[in-house]
Amino acid sequence: MNKKQKNLLVRIIVAAVFFVPVWLISEGIIRVEMPRWALFALFLISYLTVGHDILRKAALGVKNKKPFDECFLMTVATVAAIALGEYGEGVAVMLLYQVGELFQSVAVGKSRRSISELMDIRPDYANIEGEDGKLERVDPDEIEVGSLIVVQPGEKIPIDGTVEEGTSALDTAALTGESRPRSVKAGDAVLSGSINLSGVLRLRTTAAFEESTASKILDLVENAASRKSKSENFIAKFARIYTPVVCFAALALAVLPPVFIALTGIGMSGYEGIGQVFRDWVLRACTFLVISCPCAVVISVPLSFFAGLGGASNQGILIKGSNYLETLSSVSTVVFDKTGTVTRGNFEVTGVHHAEMDRARLLELAAHAECHSSHPISLSLQRAYGKEPDPLRVSDVEEISGHGVLAAVDGQQVAVGNEKLMTRIGAEALPCHEAGTVIHVALNGDYAGHFLIRDELKDGAKETVAALQKAGVKRVVMLTGDMHKVAEQVADEVGISEFRAELLPQDKVNAVEELLAENAGKGKVAFAGDGINDAPVLSRADIGIAMGALGSDAAIEAADVVLMDDDPRKIAKAIAISRKCLRIVRENIIFALGVKAVCLILSALGLANMWIAIAADVGVMILAVLNAIRCLFVKRL
Repeated sequence: MNKKQKNLLVRIIVAAVFFVPVWLISEGIIRVEMPRWALFALFLISYLTVGHDILRKAALGVKNKKPFDECFLMTVATVAAIALGEYGEGVAVMLLYQVGELFQSVAVGKSRRSISELMDIRPDYANIEGEDGKLERVDPDEIEVGSLIVVQPGEKIPIDGTVEEGTSALDTAALTGESRPRSVKAGDAVLSGSINLSGVLRLRTTAAFEESTASKILDLVENAASRKSKSENFIAKFARIYTPVVCFAALALAVLPPVFIALTGIGMSGYEGIGQVFRDWVLRACTFLVISCPCAVVISVPLSFFAGLGGASNQGILIKGSNYLETLSSVSTVVFDKTGTVTRGNFEVTGVHHAEMDRARLLELAAHAECHSSHPISLSLQRAYGKEPDPLRVSDVEEISGHGVLAAVDGQQVAVGNEKLMTRIGAEALPCHEAGTVIHVALNGDYAGHFLIRDELKDGAKETVAALQKAGVKRVVMLTGDMHKVAEQVADEVGISEFRAELLPQDKVNAVEELLAENAGKGKVAFAGDGINDAPVLSRADIGIAMGALGSDAAIEAADVVLMDDDPRKIAKAIAISRKCLRIVRENIIFALGVKAVCLILSALGLANMWIAIAADVGVMILAVLNAIRCLFVKRL
């Protein structure tokens, strides 16, 4: 509990200590002779002790010309009940209302802490090594890209970087939700926000502090609350209309029936006089006001979304707002990019076929032509070459999107790419009879051979498709720029029945456009990708899901959901979380409004007293809040 919550708890306890014995005396359960003014004074002590802040907020609301809120409803109802001599019921309503407020505050704090735990990943300092070998702590903002920093055991990694020296184990739970430590050594990339568990690490920074992973995550989390779902916006509008309506309805209930009875005499039987008629109907109106308080709905709906976002973040799934959480629940089609999403993106050269020259020379030419590219396939050719390509030997580089690269290597024209590139330059490509990505090479316009490159499936790729189908996703589609044969093999291995191959980046956008048109009115389309060329598709889909740990900055920026550990199985978990959250929201709305509707009718008919009103308000609010915080618990999904 925070200080404010503890203060409210103390006030509740003190008020209850005064209230319970006085109420027992007023009801005759404890036989003590006490004048009515003394009872009133003791009840008033309890009332003001527990409710003075509600009275103040109600007064401020009236002063600011915004009176219609739950504080105003509680104030009018309880003050009217006390004025009519129903001291015990008036105080009990305020006391139990504050119990409900305390409960709700603790529940919100619990869900907020699940998100605020992420704030602990923000590093406070970075260590740089002085000339004398001593470490100096500096502000991470002052560290430039390419600087050498030292991270000692137990410290957070302040900035993304690459290990230059040392070995260690990293705790990445705050980033990925994965509790198992990750081992790192020289040459490995590390993310800011991870905790160094064992050895001393020397890192070469690869990003500025504000562009590092920890800063991006915090920005995503801090901005998530500002993106409201349709349900939250509806409830906010509903409360603005509902509260004044019930206030005027209560006023009408307090005035119109007794005036009608006084004028016509109809319904006077059972009353001793017109004063008792007015008293009875004003009490009904007070009961009506207490029951009508919209706390359960107004609190539980945003709390459900807030808890859902917190529960997802604990699993390494960053959802950028409750509007995206709501949209996720309606996903019926999931579209995957292949490389880096379904497969690892760790390409390896597994064969050299139809080489018209020495294979080592063919690999040398291809590696040099691709030396300026950071594409995974280009990097695989450079690794297979086994040496560092010399950029000075390369000139006139032209990268043709969706085709390949043209370059001059040692003054000779080299073309490296797919069959489309060979057709474009007039070289006749020879087919490959093995499954895999085929990269053709032409020298001075003549075909020189091709490389067979294979990629591994990601762990859990097969389980992902099965989990999506189990979660109710009706259609799973894979898009790739790779050859039809490779796409077919990958699709068969993971269980995807529908795929489209040999697509250029703009073709992927067109394919998603077609799926959006086909899905109109049938559900939402989600696209999962990781590469920079996926950014336009991520933006175009109803929901864009980026592979965060290895994904490009552009993909993460364009996406609505970021999976911090690149595990595709978490797409199904994200959908399950969203559907659970929306189910709980609907349960709370139906339950709260249903109970209130029944109790409002009973109160108007005089069949519900203040104690039923308390149950309908505070009881329903507590149950709705308890139901809402179930969104935090997602590990079993």
